[in-house]
Amino acid sequence: MATIQVSQPKCNACDKTVYLVDKLTADKRVFHKACFRCHHCNGTLKLSNYNSFEGVLYCRPHYDQLFKRTGSLDKSFEGTPKIVKPERQMDNESAAKVMNMFGGTKEKCKCCDKIAYPIERVTVNRTIYHKSCFKCTHGGCTISPSNYIAHEGKLYCKHHHIQLFKVKGNYSQLEASDNEN
Repeated sequence: MATIQVSQPKCNACDKTVYLVDKLTADKRVFHKACFRCHHCNGTLKLSNYNSFEGVLYCRPHYDQLFKRTGSLDKSFEGTPKIVKPERQMDNESAAKVMNMFGGTKEKCKCCDKIAYPIERVTVNRTIYHKSCFKCTHGGCTISPSNYIAHEGKLYCKHHHIQLFKVKGNYSQLEASDNEN
């Protein structure tokens, strides 16, 4: 008995065999569903939310960012061709205006003394911290504005604050550990 050999298509991304159950066809090319990803962010794509340019796949936000916002192909992500334009020189006054408009905040984190941008900060009693710096002094626990206690400029989670208070029956334990640091 003769057997008929049917050639299975290969995935355009990983070059492995694609079986019917996992097959996705876009732009006349075959992919595994898991290999159908954005070139920039590696996010999984669907037929309803992808775009491609010269065979390179993108999610809609990155395609828009790359091609539509600029109106050209001058600005490009890593891995795709870039057209380099000579930079335009700005006079100091114009540069200062742009920096003031987009320079953002100059407010600094109390713990690390680095600029704390609005998206990455926590403000408690008009004191600014990075979210990553806003933690318990004693145990390094993550704290939030609703579950912390400040003692002499140091932050504690409620658990460690109570625990340290119970050791001595007063706050001298906290002050001794603060002086050691």
